[in-house]
Amino acid sequence: MSLANKLAEERRSRLAAERLLELKQAELSAANRKLGRHALALTKQIDETQAEVATVRDENEKVKSDLTVANAKIEVAERRLWHSIQTIQDGFAFFDGDSNLIGANTAYLNAFDGLEEVAPGVNYIRILQILTDEGLVNTGRQTPDEWRAMMTERWLQPNPEPVVMRMWNNVYVKLIDQRGLGGDVVSLALNITSTVQYEAQLKKARSKAEAASRAKSAFLANMSHEIRTPMNGVVGMADLLNDTPLDEEQRLYVNTIKSSGEALLVIINDVLDYSKIEAEKVVLHPEPFDLERCVQEIVLLLQPIARDKGLPLIVDYDVFLPTRFVGDPGRIRQVLTNLVGNALKFTLKGHVMIRVTGVPDDGEGASSVYISIEDTGIGIPADKIDHIFGEFNQVEDEQNRQFEGTGLGLAITKRLVEMMGGSIWVESESGKGSCFGLQVNLDRAGDERPGPPSLPEGLRHALVVDDQPENRAVLEKKLIQLGLTVTSCGSGAEALDAMSDDIDLVLSDHNMPEMDGLELVGALRAKGWSDVPFLLLTSNAGFAQNAPSFALVQGLLQKPFPRHELLARLAEIGTRIRQGPRPGHVDAPEPGPAEEVETGAPESLAPVAFRHTSLLPMNAPPDEAEMAKGASAPEPEAPVEQTEISIAANSPASPAKPPLDTDAGLAGVGSDTPAEPLRLMRVLAAEDNKTNQLVLRKMLKDLNIDLRFANNGFETVAAFSDFKPDMIFMDISMPKMDGKEATREIRKLEKSTGGHIPIVALTAHAMDGDSEGILAAGLDRYMTKPLRKAAIHERVAEYCPPGVQDVLPQTEDTRS
Repeated sequence: MSLANKLAEERRSRLAAERLLELKQAELSAANRKLGRHALALTKQIDETQAEVATVRDENEKVKSDLTVANAKIEVAERRLWHSIQTIQDGFAFFDGDSNLIGANTAYLNAFDGLEEVAPGVNYIRILQILTDEGLVNTGRQTPDEWRAMMTERWLQPNPEPVVMRMWNNVYVKLIDQRGLGGDVVSLALNITSTVQYEAQLKKARSKAEAASRAKSAFLANMSHEIRTPMNGVVGMADLLNDTPLDEEQRLYVNTIKSSGEALLVIINDVLDYSKIEAEKVVLHPEPFDLERCVQEIVLLLQPIARDKGLPLIVDYDVFLPTRFVGDPGRIRQVLTNLVGNALKFTLKGHVMIRVTGVPDDGEGASSVYISIEDTGIGIPADKIDHIFGEFNQVEDEQNRQFEGTGLGLAITKRLVEMMGGSIWVESESGKGSCFGLQVNLDRAGDERPGPPSLPEGLRHALVVDDQPENRAVLEKKLIQLGLTVTSCGSGAEALDAMSDDIDLVLSDHNMPEMDGLELVGALRAKGWSDVPFLLLTSNAGFAQNAPSFALVQGLLQKPFPRHELLARLAEIGTRIRQGPRPGHVDAPEPGPAEEVETGAPESLAPVAFRHTSLLPMNAPPDEAEMAKGASAPEPEAPVEQTEISIAANSPASPAKPPLDTDAGLAGVGSDTPAEPLRLMRVLAAEDNKTNQLVLRKMLKDLNIDLRFANNGFETVAAFSDFKPDMIFMDISMPKMDGKEATREIRKLEKSTGGHIPIVALTAHAMDGDSEGILAAGLDRYMTKPLRKAAIHERVAEYCPPGVQDVLPQTEDTRS
C-alpha cells in the first residue's frame, strides 16, 4: 500500500473516530441533561417529602399534646362523675356480664355496714347471701332462701322489674337494674322511705276521709228521715184538713201550711241530690222509655202551677222524631222538671214552651235529641249568664228577690246532663225571657223510624182556633207537617168569618174569651155547618174527665196531647167526613134545646165518646198505651217528691186486680142457698209513730177496708199469722224489729204456708241505694214520705184481692 493510501486511510479512520467521539459526546450530553433533570426532580421530591415529614412531625406533636390534654380532661370528668356518684344519697353500682361488682358508691356500700367482703369483684349472688345471713334485709313473710331465690330469678331476667326491699332499720330501698348489650348491669338503689311514709299518711288520711264521707252520708240519710217523718204529719194532715168544710180564711191557712211543707221538701231533695252528686254516688240506670210521654207527664204535673198563673204550657214535639229511646227516665224527668219549673217560677205573663227536636240517628241507633224550654219571664242579665249554673247561685236583684229557692236546681241539672254525656246552655235577654237548651245522645229503642202518617181520604183542610198565638202556631205546624192545609184564627168570631165550604175539620180551644169552644161549635151548627166535624181542645183536666157527650162535638183532646192521640182523633173523625163536594151551607135558625140540635145532626156526625190523653207509666209498652186510650187522666197533684218503685208488672209479687163483679151482691138470687156477704179487705199497717198512724188512718177512713195497726216488727209478724192481711203497709224504721227484718220473717212464713202478700214500704229514707236495699228485703213497692192520699188509695185498690167488697165507696169516682 502506498503512503498516500495509508495516510488517506488514517485520515478516514481519524475522521470516523472524531465523528464517533462527537456522537458519544452528544449522547453523554443528552444523558447528563436527563440525569440533571431527574436529579432536580428528586431534589424537589426530597424537599417536599422533608416538608411533609416536618408537618407530620408537628401534627404528631400536636396530637400527642391534645391526647395528653384529653386524657387529663377524661380523668377530671371521671373524677367529677365519680365524685357526683359518691355524693348522691342513693346507691349506685356496676356489675359485669358475670355479675361481679365492678364498682359502687359509698351509699351502696354503706348498706352493708362496712363489711370488707362487699368490694369490687364480689358476685351479686354472694351479696344476696350476705344480706340475709347478716340480717341486713327484712324478708317479711318469706324465708331467707325464698327471698334469695326470688331475687336471683329477678336478676337473671333480661329486663329485671323494680323491687322494693325493707332493710333492718325500716329503710325502704327500691332496686332498679338496667342490663346493657354486653351483659353489664347498672344498679340503682333508691331510698324511698319518705315516699312510703307519705303513702301511709295518705292511706290513713283517705281512711279518715272515707269515714267522714260515710258519716256525712249517714247524717244526710238520718236528717232526711228525721225531717220527713214529722213532715209526713204536717203535709198529710194539711191535705186531710183541706178535704173538710172550711171557710176561705181557714183554707188559706191550710194551703199555706201545705205549700210551706212542700217547699221544705223541695229544699231537702235539692240538698240530698247535690250531696249525692258531689260524693259521686249518683248512678244512671238506662232503660227503654217514651220521651214524649215523659214530657207529657211533666206538663201534667206542672199544669196546675201554670193554670194558677194564667200561663199556657205548650209542648212542641217533632212529628218525625222517635218517641222511644234508651236512657235514665228518672233523671231526664228530674232535669226537665227543674227547667220547666224554673221557667214557670220566673214567668209572670206570656207563656212557657217545651220544644223537642232531634238529628237523625247515626246508623247505629243513637240520635242527638235537643230540648229547649222557652219562657217570657224576667230574663237573665248578660253579666249573670255564666253565674246561673253555679252552686247556691241565683240572679239576685231587685226584680227577683221575691223568688225563693236554694240555688241548686240548675247546678244539679247541669251535672246530671253532663253525666248523661250531654250539654246545657242558656240564651236570655233581661226583661224579655230565657231559653234553656240541652242536648243528649240517646239510643233508639227498637226499630221505630217515624214516617209521614197516612191521613183519612177527604181530610185536606183544617181550621185551627185558639186565642193563644203560640198554641196556634204549634198545632198549625203539626198539621202542616201531616200534609194538611191549615187556616188559623185567634177567636171564635174570626173563625166564623173564615169558615168555608172546603174546610173539612175544625180544631178549637175550649177556654177562649168572648166566645169559647162550645159556643163556637153551636154558632157553626146554627149557621148550617152541620156536616163539619169539630174537635174540642182543653187544658182543664176536670172538664176533660167530666165533660158530657155533646151532640155538637165529635171529639175531645186534653192538652197537651201526644201525637198518637192527635192522629187517632184525626183518623176517627176522618171516617165521618163526607166525600165529594160539600154543598153550600144555609143559615139555619138559632138552635133550640140540645136535644133538638142532636135530632137534626146528620148520622155521619154522631157524637163519639170523649177520650183524652191519660197519664201512663213512662215505660209502658205500645200495646199498653193503646189499651189505655180513653182512660181518664187524674188531676195532677202538687209537685211534692213522691217516689214509687215497683217490681216487674208480671211478677207474682204484684198481682193484677181482677175486674170488679158488679153482680156479686146478687149471688144466690133464685137459689135455695142464701148468698154469704163478701168480707172486707184486710189491711195491716206497721207504723211506730203515733202521728203517722193517725195520718194513715185518716187517709184510709173513706175506704171500705178492715184496717189494723202494728207498732213494731214483732207485732207485724204476729198480726200476719192471726189477722191474715190481704196487703201490708210496712214502715222501715221501727224499734225492736225494723220493716226489712219483719218482711224477711213474713217471707219465710210464706214459704211454708204458700202465697205472697203484697208489702208496700212507707219510709222517710230517700238516699240513693235505699230503694235497692228495701226491695231486696222482699218488699213489693217503695213509697217515700210524706204520703199522698191518692197514692195510698191507688195502692189499696191495686192489691184488692178477688172475693172481697169493693174498697172504693160508691160515692167516690172510681174511674182512676
